[in-house]
Amino acid sequence: MTGAGFLPAPAVTLLAPLLLAVALDLAFAEPPRRIHPVALFGRVVAPFDREWARPGLVGVAVAVALPLAAAGVCGGSVALAAEYGPQTGGVPVLAVAVAAAVCFSAASLRMLCDVTGEVVAESEGDPDAARESVRALVGRDPAALSPGDLRSAAVESAAENLADGFVAPLGWFVAGATGAVALGAAGGLPATAAGALAAGVAAAAWAKAVNTLDSMLGYRSKPVGRASARLDDAAMFLPARAAACCLAVAARSPESLRRARSLAREPASPNSGWPMATAAVAVGVRLEKPGAYVLAGGSEPPTPAAARDAVRLVGAAGGVAVAAATGWLLALTGVVAWS
Repeated sequence: MTGAGFLPAPAVTLLAPLLLAVALDLAFAEPPRRIHPVALFGRVVAPFDREWARPGLVGVAVAVALPLAAAGVCGGSVALAAEYGPQTGGVPVLAVAVAAAVCFSAASLRMLCDVTGEVVAESEGDPDAARESVRALVGRDPAALSPGDLRSAAVESAAENLADGFVAPLGWFVAGATGAVALGAAGGLPATAAGALAAGVAAAAWAKAVNTLDSMLGYRSKPVGRASARLDDAAMFLPARAAACCLAVAARSPESLRRARSLAREPASPNSGWPMATAAVAVGVRLEKPGAYVLAGGSEPPTPAAARDAVRLVGAAGGVAVAAATGWLLALTGVVAWS
């Protein structure tokens, strides 16, 4: 069994797409919008964003069919590339490249940290500019937000989107790969790294599609989006809590996770409170969405210095998530090699 350097081929096949995607994120932040797969998926969703005679039925069909279609296209592309594309040292290089491109499109951290940092910097000297920049992070009207409120909104969004936009795609990639290996073992079939890779990519694409549907349709004012919102709640249940754990590890503060447990119930969402509350406690600040919730990790809203600390914490937590995913995949490749 060959590979690259000291890693066997199955390990390279599963790890290279993840690490390449992270490297691309750090280098470029996002693919160009005109070819961004998530933007293209959004164009597919847009025609369903209207009133329907039977919105519940249409909403269920959309929530089921569109994420499965995204998973099928992305996972199928990787499978075909692995089957018919070139191999080097037992590594399906085209499949690795396709998988890396999908993961790069699905998981985003640098842009989140960059925009959050921009809002924090502008909140000190140019609140009007900060109010405009924060629109990229939050859905609320920022017109009446004070500089402290702007920093609070930015930190909340950074913590929440760490879960939705980074930890969830990574976690579902790992879950899909693991599920493929487990199903193969249960059926008495030899596990393959290429099969695990295709399943992981399909799962990551499915999760990203579910989250995109929720962000576009999952509002109380849109009955067609109710099924998408409920599905997103289920799909993000574990990633939100995993993101909170990553924040606590990055802060070297297990206590912050314990203290966040009661605060996490404050937001109406069953998931977003976990990473937001953990970040609030870890940094020691009060995060508040007026009229909705208060996360009293401290007595005062974030100062500029505290908000910058929160941005760094989110970035570090992303690193913890990558390390955890890498370790799990390394262990999984041992199972693949053994089988």
